[in-house]
This record gives sequence, C-alpha cells and structure tokens, in this order.
Amino acid sequence: MEFIALIPARAASTRLPDKPLADIAGKPMVVRTAERAALSGASRVLVATDDERVAQAVRQHGHEALITRSDHATGTDRLAEAVDLLALPDDAIVVNVQGDEPLIEPELIDAVARLLAQRPDAAIATCASPVADAEALFNPTVVKAVCAADGRALYFSRAPIPWARDALADGERRMAEGLPAWHHVGLYAYRAEFLRRFPLLPQGLLERYESLEQLRALEHGYTILIHQVPRAPAGGVDTPADLDRVRAIYANRL
Repeated sequence: MEFIALIPARAASTRLPDKPLADIAGKPMVVRTAERAALSGASRVLVATDDERVAQAVRQHGHEALITRSDHATGTDRLAEAVDLLALPDDAIVVNVQGDEPLIEPELIDAVARLLAQRPDAAIATCASPVADAEALFNPTVVKAVCAADGRALYFSRAPIPWARDALADGERRMAEGLPAWHHVGLYAYRAEFLRRFPLLPQGLLERYESLEQLRALEHGYTILIHQVPRAPAGGVDTPADLDRVRAIYANRL
C-alpha cells in the first residue's frame, strides 16, 4: 500500500485567526500536524495552503508545502487542486489530514488508507468511534454516522441517528442500550480520481440542509467506507480552550 498525506491549511479562522501558525511547544500547529503525519506510512507529506506565511513556516521545518488558490469553498476542493498540481495518477490514494490535528494518531492515518486500498469499489474511507453518551448523541455539532454490515456508510447527520423509537418514546434524552450510534471522525482517504471529480459535483439538498460535504458523495452514488475504532481519537483544535489543552499535552511530553 502506498499513499500520500495532504494537509489543507487555511490561515483565516473566525475563532482562532492564523490558526495554522499558533505556537505549540515552539513550533506552528500545522508543523506539529505534519510531524504526526510523517510518522505514518505515507510516502510523502505535504501542506496545501493559500498563505505564503504558512508555506514558509512549513518549509523552514523541513516539510513540503504547496500554494493553492484562496477561493476554495472546502478543504476537499483545495485537495483537488493539489492533486492536479502534483499530477497524481487517478488511482493514487490521498489521506486528508486536517491542519488542526496536532495529536492525530499515525496508525489511524494508515488504517483509513489501508481500508480504501482494500476496496477498489469505494471512492472514500473515513472513520468513526462509538457515540460516548446522550449529550453527544443529541449535540448537532457531533456528526453521527450510520453503517451497513459491510462497513459502508449509509448516512451522516447532525441529528441523533439511529433513532431508538421505544427507548425514547417518553421524550427523555438518553442512550438506548446497545444503540449502534457512531461519531464520525473527520479523517478521510480518497482516490485521486474522486478528488478531481468532487468540485464538479453539484451540491444536493442533503448537503445543503445538513452542511456536511460528505453527503455530496453519497447523494451522487459514491461508496464511503467507515473504519470503526473502539474509542474517540484525540480532538483537534477549534477553540482557544482546545489550543490550551493541546499545548498542555505537548508540554508534558517534552
């Protein structure tokens, strides 16, 4: 199995301006993420960014960076441009590692790449962990996944799915015993051919209402595989509190 890891990194952020450049134990966050990705089996790790400052920081620390356009609507669109800039063959496997994941597990990167490599019928592989509790199940910021018996994704939603009709008949918010509810983790492996097609696919109603771009693939008939892990991976950095948490973890490691 051979794959490359691409890290989309956009400097603009409402809650954390210049987030990729945020210092974590003496290095920018995007560099810490690239270091984690480099511990995986990826043959190559690159950061795709629209900011020359980010690219310069990445290169100063010995990693590769690509400058991409600034008008991409999603990180997937940015990866599609990167695939063309790199002239990757259509059957190449690309793992999308978010630039705000400085705690990403290298083994998880390998797992989603391996899953996609084993299933030539699929365009995408991703991962999910069990929903932890009722609070997470009913939280719209926690994306839930429903899986088929063969590991295919049936649907993704911000709603509490699957719905335990009998257990929730009284209106109380609780976890039903044995409910196969999965928390989607935003790590993806793609075939380069799909990445080239993605920006050309029109948005469907499901994606528009749920604001989940992976639904575009399902709506257009593409197969998404889900690697199921027994526990939630370490979270990424979305807020100042997240950044403080990650800084503390790195401080304890050093």
